[in-house]
Amino acid sequence: MKNATRDARVPLRARDFLVEFGSTLWYLRAILAALLALFLLLTVAMYYFGGPVETVNRTPSPLGQTLYFCAITALTIGYGDVVPTTTFGRIDAILLGVIGLLIIGLITAAAVRGVQEAAHRSGVAR
Repeated sequence: MKNATRDARVPLRARDFLVEFGSTLWYLRAILAALLALFLLLTVAMYYFGGPVETVNRTPSPLGQTLYFCAITALTIGYGDVVPTTTFGRIDAILLGVIGLLIIGLITAAAVRGVQEAAHRSGVAR
């Protein structure tokens, strides 16, 4: 009878996952903050030196449109409605894509670790 109560497993709860996910993100906060700062720096550099142009009317993009372009590039979506026109802008876009991949990879790894740790603590993964 004692083995039956000791082997009883607690279901995996979302709260446990969120706590583990949050603690992992907190552990990675310096890396994520550095990547975010680099993203903002590259966004400002794109605005001033990248020559972002809207493809519909071939006019220079305002700061908001440039931020939109950099976010879409970092998320690796790339609609093509705003494009860089200088060599620096194209290199900057590549760097933004790499930074986006790193950020998405770190957040995904933190989510996987959160599920694993929550499952381990609840006894689901034995």
